[in-house]
Amino acid sequence: MTHNKTDNVKSGWLKRLNVGLKRSSDYLTDSLRKLTFSHKLDEETLSELEDILISADLGVPMAAKVIKDLSLKNITPENYDHEIKKTLAAEISSVLDKVSKPIPTIFEKKPYVMLVCGVNGSGKTTTIGKIAHQLVGQGNSVLLAAADTFRAGATEQLKIWGERTNCEVFSKDPGSDPASLVYDALEKAINDRTDVLIIDTAGRLQNKSELMEELNKVVRVIKKLDPDAPHARLLLLDATVGQNAHSQVKLFSEAIDISGIIMTKLDGTAKGGVLVSIASQYDITIHAIGVGEALEDLNNFDPDDFALSLVGDN
Repeated sequence: MTHNKTDNVKSGWLKRLNVGLKRSSDYLTDSLRKLTFSHKLDEETLSELEDILISADLGVPMAAKVIKDLSLKNITPENYDHEIKKTLAAEISSVLDKVSKPIPTIFEKKPYVMLVCGVNGSGKTTTIGKIAHQLVGQGNSVLLAAADTFRAGATEQLKIWGERTNCEVFSKDPGSDPASLVYDALEKAINDRTDVLIIDTAGRLQNKSELMEELNKVVRVIKKLDPDAPHARLLLLDATVGQNAHSQVKLFSEAIDISGIIMTKLDGTAKGGVLVSIASQYDITIHAIGVGEALEDLNNFDPDDFALSLVGDN
């Protein structure tokens, strides 16, 4: 890819990211604009600002850190908007940088097994299609396993993505045992020397213990064929759920030790800050974010770009 083409791709993604995070950044910008003070940031104004940051789903630790940093600066009514955004973006980027890691595209161990899970409606199947598109574009062979055997139309939806991305889809009859299907899919991937196996699981509520145990069973079955797999246990988070995402991370991690997060639907919410509070609380990798339905609307996570777009300063 030429330098100019790379720049154009980067520029195009930044535009989509800015648009996708507009509702979140608008909430912050509008709230900051309403803050008024005379000569300097006093305790009352700082307290109001802290409430704004918390209500933007950035989390209490992040809000407290930003307020502490701002209290040490000489901020006037003339420069406060710029200084607050600058400080906030720097803190957000610092927190996110520690947990940011792209989705791998080169694999020493093959087949590389990705297990994708999440609650109903989080966008698992669509995101799997986008990941497959990227992996195939990097020269990898990809097998998609349709382990959501209960939702009407789930297998058909994955097959549509298989056709769009030129990936084979492994499936069985509706109502088949998901663990058995996954075992056979992995066996096929091993025999065919496939580079990557991506497993689409049924959406489940994080408070339903029997469904979470079923997910754990899938992991145990995978390990019978490859003790090191699944190599990636990805949790899809819908940004529109806000702080409820915390309980999803906690309970899915307890069930199968989630290795990474992909956050979707950032374009449909003013709660994009929840990704920051999750990063502050959990030591878990953030791989990618989605800001739309197009194939190009899923991209590897960049802490600096996200931070600047979130505060409306990109």
